[in-house]
Amino acid sequence: MAIELFSIGTELVLGQIQDTNAHWIAQQILQLGGELRRVTMLRDDFDEMTEALDAATKRDTALILTTGGLGPTPDDMTVAVVASLIGTKPVVSQETVAEYKKRRKMSDDDILNDALIKMATVPDTAEVLQNPDGWAPCISVNHNQSTIMMMPGPPREMKAIFETHIHPLIVERYRSEINTARVYVSMFEAEVSPLMQKVMQRHPNVYLKAYVALRNIEGNRMPIDIVSTSTDKMESETQLNQSIQYFQQLVTQAGKIFSLDNNS
Repeated sequence: MAIELFSIGTELVLGQIQDTNAHWIAQQILQLGGELRRVTMLRDDFDEMTEALDAATKRDTALILTTGGLGPTPDDMTVAVVASLIGTKPVVSQETVAEYKKRRKMSDDDILNDALIKMATVPDTAEVLQNPDGWAPCISVNHNQSTIMMMPGPPREMKAIFETHIHPLIVERYRSEINTARVYVSMFEAEVSPLMQKVMQRHPNVYLKAYVALRNIEGNRMPIDIVSTSTDKMESETQLNQSIQYFQQLVTQAGKIFSLDNNS
């Protein structure tokens, strides 16, 4: 049931724009109990995009999310790439056209400009989910064992679409319970890493992440997040508490200081 995220845009790869979308989406997926396996940035290149998305489907990725490439300019080619990948052709979504005309208070006979027509174009077999805060819709297609869901790149539109259409899907598919805690240890990364591995070996559904860059900021204490995942709320809480206790035991035995964040 893994999820992969592809941020599409040459400007992202070149560092001209920071990919805040991926950071926000990753946070949402974690909170919803989903398993985000990979985040990838792609240039606006037809072949590179095709290769990357095809590889994701061959990894049996359950849900593939994309952001970007749904606009009206020539470098916006996500729809064309996905249509080619699944063996169909791009077509104009009449449902989306009707939505555009309704929102612009146009008559049925009025003709949309080329930009709106391109943003209303989707792969022939797609399910189209309208954008509550913009023009380009969310587009969903199935390919092999994967569902590919395309979102526009502007953060406000992406967030509106995610919360309206993708949030409920992840909740329905995963239904996982996530519990987290932050602890601090008076250790360096090389010292604490073996202890973290021991905790994760004993509790396979618990993940530990050390924030090395924050060690000096926190007064020479290493912040470490402990994340427990389960389909059962009580089990998730239990294994989190057990992993904290075991980790504290290991750190104390090593002669180091262990402390728990009061907000955890």
